[in-house]
Amino acid sequence: MNMPSLQTIEHFLQDEADLLDCADLENWINLFTEDGTYWMPATPDQDDPLNHISHIYDDRVMMEIRKRNFVHPRAASKEPTIRCSHLLGNIRLHGVSSDGLLRVESKFHVVVWYRESQRIYAGRCEHLLRQEEDQLKIYRKRVDLLNADGPQQSLILYL
Repeated sequence: MNMPSLQTIEHFLQDEADLLDCADLENWINLFTEDGTYWMPATPDQDDPLNHISHIYDDRVMMEIRKRNFVHPRAASKEPTIRCSHLLGNIRLHGVSSDGLLRVESKFHVVVWYRESQRIYAGRCEHLLRQEEDQLKIYRKRVDLLNADGPQQSLILYL
């Protein structure tokens, strides 16, 4: 496998952030492998999504359910409109695992405007990326909130 350049990986992560900013969950989900997962642990340094409480731990089926609920005409998330902005930084490639997954870490700030209130999320992301044919796909995305163990308002969208 030819390892993609850091610039290619950065563009991929920025494209992912753009899809989340405009709440295009259909195309965002398509960035994941069929066996891909999205995980947001509820405590710092949590090492297991199955035996501990998580804010979110979704496979493709759960992502599809959340997407359908989010875009449903009577969904609470439709009115008022959600607006958000992702800012990514410190994107680093940490190598390739024995099974060919690229391990990429980044820092993020996300500002969400919803129901006349601004919410700010910050933390670290780990993406495990797999090259499928000529494109990158997300095998696992782990989102570690800076305040993961603090009280959270309803997380109505993916970060």
